[in-house]
Amino acid sequence: MVYQKITTLLLVWIFFSCVLYSQESKHQSAETVNQSTLFGVGKAFLSDSYLSPLTYSGVSISLMHERMKGSPFFNGNLQIQQQFRIETAITKNPTASASEYYGEINYHLNGFYPLLRTTNFRLFGGGGAAASLGGIYNVRNSNNPGSLKTSVNLNLTTMALYNWRMFTFRWQLSTPLAGMFFSPEYGHSYYEIFTLGNNKGTVHFGSLHNQLALRNYFTVDIPLSRVTLRAGYLGGYYKTDVNQLDTKIVSHQFMIGLASESINFGGRKARRNPSIKSIYYE
Repeated sequence: MVYQKITTLLLVWIFFSCVLYSQESKHQSAETVNQSTLFGVGKAFLSDSYLSPLTYSGVSISLMHERMKGSPFFNGNLQIQQQFRIETAITKNPTASASEYYGEINYHLNGFYPLLRTTNFRLFGGGGAAASLGGIYNVRNSNNPGSLKTSVNLNLTTMALYNWRMFTFRWQLSTPLAGMFFSPEYGHSYYEIFTLGNNKGTVHFGSLHNQLALRNYFTVDIPLSRVTLRAGYLGGYYKTDVNQLDTKIVSHQFMIGLASESINFGGRKARRNPSIKSIYYE
């Protein structure tokens, strides 16, 4: 059954997240935790053949919180990153005669291992898990006005950090390797799926053959008097091709907000080791 597949994958993802989080909490070093909250604004392009053959475009906004800290894995070399993001968009068709509304909540949990290290440059490789829940609503359609967008994936990711004078530059690239996502069949109504229980063929195994996605993230940190300003670019590309239905969601956003570092003290080991080691700026 479709619900059994969804439940199984969610349990695997939750277990993976809990293991990383529990192991991270046992790490009692005096390393810092780097956190940031950024607001984004930009352009979104929506194309969903379930709703319309046209591409809708418009303004998108988002709010993202990020947290990075060290872990005890691989002799303390593995860094854990969490990102939580909310995005919305209001778009119109090419003739501005109809509108589509888009919204999504996503969560990323990644682990990074250092591959290359020089005086001012560090390159990391790794992977993790990602989950998203959202949808597109077309105001013109009366029969099937909405399209649910939800997925759970295992990702590959890489990140580079470069220190130049007072600035810290970061570039991060992520893409899903395997997972599961929801998509109805062609002509399959949501009334049939959720009310009548006709949900066969709505949950699909996702990989490079039917799900392509890329997340490109670039930031620069600018230390000011008492705060650190973080600004950058976040680009997203997501495409699925299944059940004779094509979906493409593209966004480009300028991000700006504040970043900070803090120290979490706890346990006897942390009390005996008062040294501070930044996992982000050094």
